[in-house]
Amino acid sequence: MKSKLLVGLVLVITFQVSAQTDSVSFKPNKFNQFKVVPLPAIGSNPANGWLFGLAPSATWYMGDPSTTKMSNLVGNFLYTTKKQWIFSSRSNIYLNENKLILIGDWRYFITSQPTYGLGSSTPNELGITPSLGGSLWGEQQMDFRLLRFYEAALKRIGDTKFYLGLGYHLDIHSKIENYAESIPDFNPIFSHDAYNSIKGFDLDSYTLSGFSLNWVMENRDVAVSPYEKNFAWVQYKINPSFLGSDQSSSLLMLDYRHYINLSEKRKRNLIALWGFGNFVVSGNVPYMSLPSLTWDMFGRTGRGYAQGRFRGESMVYTEAEWRFPLQQNKETFGGTVFVNAASFSSKTTNESLFNKINPGYGVGLRVMINKQNRTTISADYGFGQKGNSGFYLNVNESF
Repeated sequence: MKSKLLVGLVLVITFQVSAQTDSVSFKPNKFNQFKVVPLPAIGSNPANGWLFGLAPSATWYMGDPSTTKMSNLVGNFLYTTKKQWIFSSRSNIYLNENKLILIGDWRYFITSQPTYGLGSSTPNELGITPSLGGSLWGEQQMDFRLLRFYEAALKRIGDTKFYLGLGYHLDIHSKIENYAESIPDFNPIFSHDAYNSIKGFDLDSYTLSGFSLNWVMENRDVAVSPYEKNFAWVQYKINPSFLGSDQSSSLLMLDYRHYINLSEKRKRNLIALWGFGNFVVSGNVPYMSLPSLTWDMFGRTGRGYAQGRFRGESMVYTEAEWRFPLQQNKETFGGTVFVNAASFSSKTTNESLFNKINPGYGVGLRVMINKQNRTTISADYGFGQKGNSGFYLNVNESF
């Protein structure tokens, strides 16, 4: 979980040398070249304090590597000095000859993060919004628990790069508590509570449960660290009340990524482009389930801002990144320079999409700990507007 992440120390550089020997490699059943990198992690951020735990990564093939793309799984098992627990597992699994893709996103958080209200115009400092009945906007802290289970199965269409499939998605937010360091004397309502009260949701717990229709074009060479080609994902999520949602609703997600190689000799020298959109199409969605920065599957949108810094009923995000090697003849070290921009709208606060755009930019270092599988440790420092910034440590490329 990244909330303006300020990592103090991460014990990963030593794995640069030892990853090949420390990785587990065996061939049981259909598993080929199964490799696990059990990365220990120590970090710090304002929302969680110090974090301690593991950030393991696994890569393997579910079939012949010449005809099957590499599967990958990234996990987090963290405990913080604020007595918070962060467990997550995100996976892309390609079955034999890429006939089926399984996409999983499982999480259990006992945690907290700041929220700022809805739209792209929310300030850093705590104040009173001109809409929502004069409720608070600006930085407000929230404690909550999240149970998430997302799983989708997509079948390949013939011998093409296209897939169609269904998914199930469950988000349960519970034990939600709002607080702020300083509240005006007349004790106005928090942004979360104001929105949920207007939309008819409970203030301390709610459920979003539904199924999705998915279309994917998978044309990347290696999903965890692509050098060329492109990827697209269209997902229409339907959350009917009969499946357990507090209210019926639907959302549309659009995700497109393109990789432009700049050198045939050094394919690691490339431009990566990303466009992402998430929109409430019908009905009402509870506050914490609204489209929000850094709440994509792998939490990679919005470097330069904290998780949840912007939120609204519609979200549009774009990013461009130059990735390049730092060594003349080796692939161990690489660098990145990136720029991004995000815009959010909210009918509740009468803010339209693109009324305000929040840019970000930054630089990063890459350490490839497994050249064959392109398993990479990425460390980025990003800058946003009005003093927003953050350090981001991840396994594999940002997108």
